[in-house]
Amino acid sequence: MRAHGYTVPDIQTLALDQRAFAIRATDRDLPLAPGAHLRSRCAELGAGSFTNVHTLTLDLDAVRVKVHSRPDTFHLPELVSGSVLAAVSGSFAFISDDPAYQPAEPCLDFCCRNGTVISPPTADKPALLVRNGQPVIEPLPAHGTLALGGRPHRWAGSKDVGTPPGPAAPLLVHGTANCEIRYRDHPRTGFLRYVDRPSNVTPRSASAIDYLVTGSPERGLRVSGIRPGGGSDLFSGTFILRAGCSLTDVTLGAPVTITKIAGHHAGALESGISLGPSVADAANGHTAAYDTSLGKSPFRSTRHARTLIALHEGRLVLKILDGAPHTDIFRGATPSETAELCAADGLDPHHVYHLDGGASSKIAYRYAGRPCVAGSMHYLRWPAAATEPFCWQGVQGRALHSALILKPRSGKADP
Repeated sequence: MRAHGYTVPDIQTLALDQRAFAIRATDRDLPLAPGAHLRSRCAELGAGSFTNVHTLTLDLDAVRVKVHSRPDTFHLPELVSGSVLAAVSGSFAFISDDPAYQPAEPCLDFCCRNGTVISPPTADKPALLVRNGQPVIEPLPAHGTLALGGRPHRWAGSKDVGTPPGPAAPLLVHGTANCEIRYRDHPRTGFLRYVDRPSNVTPRSASAIDYLVTGSPERGLRVSGIRPGGGSDLFSGTFILRAGCSLTDVTLGAPVTITKIAGHHAGALESGISLGPSVADAANGHTAAYDTSLGKSPFRSTRHARTLIALHEGRLVLKILDGAPHTDIFRGATPSETAELCAADGLDPHHVYHLDGGASSKIAYRYAGRPCVAGSMHYLRWPAAATEPFCWQGVQGRALHSALILKPRSGKADP
């Protein structure tokens, strides 16, 4: 830690006191490759408080984008090798402190992985869609079509309250995004996040049939379970399709293919993922689609580290507002402060969106041949047992389920 400029007498004290990380960034602009540069600066927030702003700007004529996601975890610096010039923490995923109860698919709502839509959304949200290495950000309504056992069906997100039940209704999508993160006190870590298993199920209904869908790289999406009456564990499949009546031609092992999401042909997508709300919506409290699956909302009027994404004048802009929660003056930014900082940088807050923030906010990159990181240097791996110590993982950062990978279109990184 001293090699990174942090003086800490005892790593165990960082669980409650992270003031050692409240160091103002030096203003600098690093050229990472043709069409890619990283600027770091300190932004004063008043009354002695500040956030360090790290902005990665990429010319889309020179840089390709990919959403990398996995059901298991990885650390961001692991992705920066070969032709990858930088990687940025991705979007919101399931997180709890109970390793024994985890979902089959941790990405919340829409996820397209390696050209296959692995999970459709449960609610209308903006999304990052990538075709031929080019990103698009747009609203993604939670409805579309799919093939189930070779037959076409309509589907809709289960959080769409306007969907009427009945035999003619679309199949309703349930998944990890329907869960509720709860909190309980803990004497050492302060709190634990968990999900109550008995209540983490689809609604029970005598007329409903739940079709559990599980995905694998080898077999694709398949029906892995059929449960009349509902009450299916939300974590038991990649997602769950609820029908208002029995589909007599659907059996275990039947293939499932998402064919359309709103007006998008799923087969045309390389990768993609749901995004958080726009900076303007978060500042104005319009965050109804982001609910109990995130636990305590990161869009409350409190300071948090934040990761932001925007498309602006042919460039992709990825921005981190850094902060450590257990400090007095370096805790990130509120939604309103975030909107002000974006506007000051010439970005319209209505067209800047949240990626996963907090301890996930990090950029990994290569500069002058060396691996480097920016953001979330305070991160601690929490103890899994009472006798295990806290472990500083400021360089590795939090274990993630998704990230954005940036590569030169030439296929070669600038040495």
